[in-house]
Amino acid sequence: MNRLYKNEQSGRSMVEMLGVLAIIGVLSIGGISGYSKAMAKYRVNKTLDQISMLVMNIRSLYSSSIDYTGLSETIAIQMGIIPRDMLPAGQAESNATAVVNAYQGRVYLGEGNVGGSGRSFYVQYTGLTREACVAIASADWGSQAGSGLIGISIAPGTSQTAKVGFAESSIEFKIDDMPVTLAEAATNCTNTSTEGNAVQWFYY
Repeated sequence: MNRLYKNEQSGRSMVEMLGVLAIIGVLSIGGISGYSKAMAKYRVNKTLDQISMLVMNIRSLYSSSIDYTGLSETIAIQMGIIPRDMLPAGQAESNATAVVNAYQGRVYLGEGNVGGSGRSFYVQYTGLTREACVAIASADWGSQAGSGLIGISIAPGTSQTAKVGFAESSIEFKIDDMPVTLAEAATNCTNTSTEGNAVQWFYY
């Protein structure tokens, strides 16, 4: 009888252990899913903050100039207007030549020609996932008068290593068309590969 009792106890313990493991597995899957969503939202919010800060810093840097002639990533790094977390890992600010975003795609800055050569500037983000591209492109970028925003261009499958240089004459979403809707962003942010998507903002 004693042996039978011990066997029954062992059986129940094994079932209980399997139940505990199953619960842990379900919780782990749920936790990973929740963490992934939280990280995705964090990276989008971080990108929105970075772009707003870049635009503000560029305007401040060129506040005493008549235009944005000569603006580039190198100049922006040298003048200290690029946040440290946007420099490639392992590169000191003193010798950095590239700027990267939260998705490890390249960030490009340059002078534009809307209203005349150098009278505007652009900020271009590449290597964005489709979800990030849609969320970022459809954010409210200050389409109200006085924001200085000229428009936004979106391109799928843009290389992360070479500047695209969207033509300003073909900006998909000008100030009068903004903000970009989710449906419009989804139509343009179509690349799902590691090459990603690109969004470019034009400002006065």
